[in-house]
Amino acid sequence: MDAFKPSTSPACAEDTLQKDPVSGVPRPAAPAVAGAASAGVAGAATAAADDLLVTDVEIDGYAQKIGLRLYRPAGASGLPILLYFHGGGFVRGTIDDGSEASRYFAKHLPALVVSVDYSLAPRFPFPAAPEDAHRAAQWIITRARAFGGNPKRVMAAGHDAGGQIANVLAFMGRDRGDVRLVAQALFAPMLDPSLTRLGDERRLGSDITAGECAACYRAYLPEAAQRMHPYAAPLESSRLAGLPPTLIVTAQNDVLHIEAEKYASRLIEAGVRTQVVRYPSISHAQLVAYEAALSEAVGFFKCCFEACAKR
Repeated sequence: MDAFKPSTSPACAEDTLQKDPVSGVPRPAAPAVAGAASAGVAGAATAAADDLLVTDVEIDGYAQKIGLRLYRPAGASGLPILLYFHGGGFVRGTIDDGSEASRYFAKHLPALVVSVDYSLAPRFPFPAAPEDAHRAAQWIITRARAFGGNPKRVMAAGHDAGGQIANVLAFMGRDRGDVRLVAQALFAPMLDPSLTRLGDERRLGSDITAGECAACYRAYLPEAAQRMHPYAAPLESSRLAGLPPTLIVTAQNDVLHIEAEKYASRLIEAGVRTQVVRYPSISHAQLVAYEAALSEAVGFFKCCFEACAKR
């Protein structure tokens, strides 16, 4: 683990939630639920070799129906809820890509993990993905107990584009006053559509390039004005206060680690309790399955739970 780790102690976010002063994005109605999911259970839960129950459901998203995959330890109740968002630059990736991290968190926290198969650009550009995230959060909060979850202990995590979506969910929950996150963990998040804070891909030996990042943002944010919206460009936001305790995990061999660490410093300046860890000799793609990084997030979340319990 790299020694670069400026931090303050994790704790709970502020109780006062700010109402929606920024939303250029229409506020959607509470999510409707498709098919058997409306009863709180959809499809049969299947048990895997790691003793986790896995259930697939389908709900109405912002622009289309989206899938959720729920992972939970068999027979458990009162579990914290973790919404997980896979990577793929907003334009690719599937719910299967989130399987390894989701299983790890479900087993080691333990938690009820909800992996979200959010809408992808260019067919469904901004704001479809973050609005899908918000609807998924609303859906599980209202049905948490049916799946052994605790609706008062909700977290978010994601890798790459999923890291931004997890963070934007925290923005939306704060602004709309309806989804209160206890904590968030962002793994190599994409936070800056301007691409002005990227590292040198050749010097870093990065497995992703500036050109690839630019193509992803063009597809996700087809209108230039969208690239400054706080729900699309968190690093440009001037309103970071009131976000939940945040863990930012970066990889040395990744052009995105500079912007992610810059964002961590801005969160600290805004009074958000923040921890940042950079792993050496690890690439962008490797980070999401790197056990030390996942373990760091487990420890961070548990520390946040303990801090909440003391309040």
